[in-house]
Amino acid sequence: MLRRLAPAAVRNAQAEADALAGTAGHHLEPWDWAYYSARVRKEKFQVDEQAIRPYFALESVLNDGVFHAATQLYGITFHEREDLEGYHPDVRVWEVRDEDGTGLGLFLGDYYTRESKRGGAWMNSLVEQSSLLGTRPVVINNLNITKPAPGEPTLLSLDEVRTVFHEFGHALHGLFSSVTYPRFSGTSVPRDFVEYPSQVNEMWIMWPEVLANYARHHSSGEALPQVIVDKLNDSLLWGEGFATTEYLGAALLDLFWHVLSQADVPGDVLAFEAKALAEASIAHPLIPPRYRSGYFQHIFAGAGYAAGYYSYIWSEVLDADTVEWFKENGGLTRANGDRFRSELLSRGNSRDPLESFRLFRGRDAELAPLLKRRGLD
Repeated sequence: MLRRLAPAAVRNAQAEADALAGTAGHHLEPWDWAYYSARVRKEKFQVDEQAIRPYFALESVLNDGVFHAATQLYGITFHEREDLEGYHPDVRVWEVRDEDGTGLGLFLGDYYTRESKRGGAWMNSLVEQSSLLGTRPVVINNLNITKPAPGEPTLLSLDEVRTVFHEFGHALHGLFSSVTYPRFSGTSVPRDFVEYPSQVNEMWIMWPEVLANYARHHSSGEALPQVIVDKLNDSLLWGEGFATTEYLGAALLDLFWHVLSQADVPGDVLAFEAKALAEASIAHPLIPPRYRSGYFQHIFAGAGYAAGYYSYIWSEVLDADTVEWFKENGGLTRANGDRFRSELLSRGNSRDPLESFRLFRGRDAELAPLLKRRGLD
């Protein structure tokens, strides 16, 4: 799969590089890319991400976006429990109820950065669902959003909106778990499957009926203008050549390291990297791998991705194919939500997740939807 993606990714990256060089008017170096890419995006698509932040208030993104989509799709409802105290004053607690009113579990949101908190965004299961133990899930989403001054709204970037939706996809995977043994509960699935449900949940960000419900100016209530929505949609493919190339470089580098025997471990790391990337047809002079060997913590520091960094894009193969299924079958409907929940989100690792995918989709995953999404077809 990675070898099929590599030539198309590099081809698109080179087209982007040519456009950047035209804008810059001089020879590019790798460190020029981010600056000129943002400039081209702003000039070509006229999307100023700072200017649209007032339309993405955290309260609205949560209640009118993330929770709204989940209610429409799965029938669940969210009830904030101010009587329940979190482990920090910033932590909020919601009781999640099924459509019939029965309690499904608790969802905690810890959205703001603080000195004692590590960076990034993640989901944890504090209590895992298990019919053997009679436990219902308690799951938490962690982000690192800068806390505003008292009385001011928390305004998100589009990337932070994406992260809120993404992490809540993990939360749904934990909340909907319906298995006997806690070992197989929720997100306790293989590494190359765990990102799949969270990436599927990102589809609702720009879904017209969801976007119209949450993307409103925090003070005036005005909806995000359609002309801006169109520009955001038009800009989605810009930068995919770069993003896919730098990611594949790291994913392939990971695999090249992990097929070495101990006797074959090279002394010259940079030479090994250069040879590996060239052999994989993913080498580009302006785009180094996302992580070089010396600071590739995912695969060398116990993060659990050794020989598995490819899992993000394999999960996206499943995700892109699933998004096509939703579009083919009417989108945000209860029938679609029930099918996705029963065949995938509720199963955890109680059966082979790829078998769950086959039963949901009716066939094995195909690569074409991902190629189309990333403009690589």
